Amino acid sequence: MNFNPDIFKIQTNNVVPRKGRVLISEPFLPGNFFNRAIVLLVAHSKKGSVGFILNKKVDLQIQDYISGFENFESDIFIGGPVSTDSIYFIHKRADLIPGSIHVLDDLHWGGDFNELKKLVNLGIIRQDEIRFFLGYSGWDAGQLDREIKENSWLVNDVDSHLIMEDLGAKSWAQFVKKVGKRYSIWENFPENPSLN
Repeated sequence: MNFNPDIFKIQTNNVVPRKGRVLISEPFLPGNFFNRAIVLLVAHSKKGSVGFILNKKVDLQIQDYISGFENFESDIFIGGPVSTDSIYFIHKRADLIPGSIHVLDDLHWGGDFNELKKLVNLGIIRQDEIRFFLGYSGWDAGQLDREIKENSWLVNDVDSHLIMEDLGAKSWAQFVKKVGKRYSIWENFPENPSLN
């Protein structure tokens, strides 16, 4: 039986990148950050794109990393390779956090961090209403479009409630499944086929 490398080529499904959609990496995208990553785009324009990796959790909670969250156990995820010494967040409480940027449905990005801390300490914001990230993923003008043409990323819509779920390593295959049967072989393909 001959191996057909075309099974890893991405067919255009007319789903273009935009704020509120996800990027799903192809199975062999190299590097620790984007290998089998799901990236939520929070900004996309001719000037470039910004997103956060949703399925790469670190062994830290927000209270371990930054003061002011002493009784708030919330996981931190690797957002991407840019500004990895800074905390970013997405949330569902734009009604309470000034400066929030709308992403999708009731999901927002950023806002007044001091106000967020105050609301957390008052018990007004729950853990399931916010996600924290170390760093972010960024693309210069035209860079993401080139990577998509090079078959690095599948682009797909996403249900906003899934974004706030506890996404881990197995989530990548679940997101691939949602794109369609053409990519079903990706789901069970080993990360390093040479080890089989």
